[in-house]
Amino acid sequence: MADKKAGTAAKGDQADKKSEKKKTGFFGKVKNFFVRIGKYFKDTKSELKKVVWPSRKQVRINTITVLVVVLIAAVVMVVLDLIFGGVIHLMIGA
Repeated sequence: MADKKAGTAAKGDQADKKSEKKKTGFFGKVKNFFVRIGKYFKDTKSELKKVVWPSRKQVRINTITVLVVVLIAAVVMVVLDLIFGGVIHLMIGA
């Protein structure tokens, strides 16, 4: 019997919360939309202030490193393509 009372009380609490929720009209929703957009940009600006930006020297070194790795990967891919292409050519006998 206590379970039924607890279940009924919980349902009553949920109904009270739903009725307490303020219904907003169209203009309220539009205002809320723009408030959220403003908050987004404010938060973004705050986060960008926390970023530790690299120096010119670090950017140059990282760029050179990426270019070298890409060139090495390209050379490896070309060599593997030539090897496997030659093997397949020999297998087919064309």
